[in-house]
Amino acid sequence: MNPIELSHIDSQGHARMVDVSGKQETDRIAVASGAIRMSPVTFDLIQRQALPKGDVLTVARIAGIQAAKRTADLIPLCHPLALRGVEIALEMDDTLPGVRAWASVRTVGPTGVEMEAMTAVSVALLTVYDMAKAVDRGMVLIDIQVESKDGGRSGSWRRSQPEGESAP
Repeated sequence: MNPIELSHIDSQGHARMVDVSGKQETDRIAVASGAIRMSPVTFDLIQRQALPKGDVLTVARIAGIQAAKRTADLIPLCHPLALRGVEIALEMDDTLPGVRAWASVRTVGPTGVEMEAMTAVSVALLTVYDMAKAVDRGMVLIDIQVESKDGGRSGSWRRSQPEGESAP
């Protein structure tokens, strides 16, 4: 069996940041999603904007955008990227009950933005938790994942979705 060659490990087994200087700069976009489950009472308070900390979804959206821009500060081997756009969509979902989040991140560069999209979703949902934890410490973040990516040598990739589900 051949050992797996890992791009973030050098020949001595040390962690390293991959040199992307030889890679072609292309338009790259990634979409990630996730959700947070909560009690029906918390769901109602967020929906009515009745929590003492204010408008949960607006603050979570801003937090997600900030997080995408700071991903390289949080994930040690990520490259700092000049992002061209970050969009965050948050939707109240009474079937959870909770909030669903999507992040779409775009850049032109030599490496993808999947980590930025997942970081944006994670921090947006963590912000929902932070703003509502006084009434519900049992909230749970779930299903944080990349939905799609475009650009680069590997081209496009899409997660297959169960019938009837779609990202905004």
